[in-house]
Amino acid sequence: MNINPGAAEFPHRQIASQLRERIRRGDWQPGERLPSIPAMAEMFGVAKQTVQRTVDQLRVEGILITKPGSGTYVRGTRRRLNRLSRGRYGAHRGYHADLAARYRQQLTGVGREAAPPEVADAFGVRDGTEMLVRRHVVRTDDATVELGASWFRVTDATGTSLERMEAFGRPLYQEAEEVLGRRYTSATDTISARQPSREEAEILQIRPDTPVLHLLHVAFDETRKPIEVAQATWPGPMTTLTEEYRIPAPAPDPDPDPGLTLA
Repeated sequence: MNINPGAAEFPHRQIASQLRERIRRGDWQPGERLPSIPAMAEMFGVAKQTVQRTVDQLRVEGILITKPGSGTYVRGTRRRLNRLSRGRYGAHRGYHADLAARYRQQLTGVGREAAPPEVADAFGVRDGTEMLVRRHVVRTDDATVELGASWFRVTDATGTSLERMEAFGRPLYQEAEEVLGRRYTSATDTISARQPSREEAEILQIRPDTPVLHLLHVAFDETRKPIEVAQATWPGPMTTLTEEYRIPAPAPDPDPDPGLTLA
């Protein structure tokens, strides 16, 4: 491995390109530890600060993860999100078996909290209105890949199982439909990119300057009244969004007016 001092590209970017290629072809597997920074500096014939810049860049991209006191490791595979929140309902209003096999959801808290502005706006209430929230994380074998929260009106959820700190063994929306007596009939997804909070960065094991993708999912009943507002936050560089859809066939040209005479 070497760099070209005369190239227009900075040395740390040249090194990053070579490390990406080695990881892509499998020289280092997910979870495998990379050589130390002094060792890589010797390999490339550069200063340790140059290698540190490379590692910092690849951490922001989500390719590497640094464990304090242990070293730098190749991060796990990217998470592919198919059709955004539609996957929670599934073709037959149920879990997707392939997602359940790869990702584990863990309930982390249930209680009443002041609604943040985006949740309050979705429900059409004032900022800070007290609401019931159920928080969870989603993990793979080696990392946390999602922070999530589902919000309900206190007046709807009081006295129901939604207030209990327990998993239901079925999708949350199915439990909500049963105990609230309302059916989910439509939903909107709004996705944005932003910087993480300190807590989000710590839980997702990303640098504070690594962007996250944030989803606001609003589910409605048949009267277009919100039943649930859900939030999901994912580490941006490790997450891909895929939407598959049909493209309509061209419409046939309309028949010319039979009463029109062409000169």
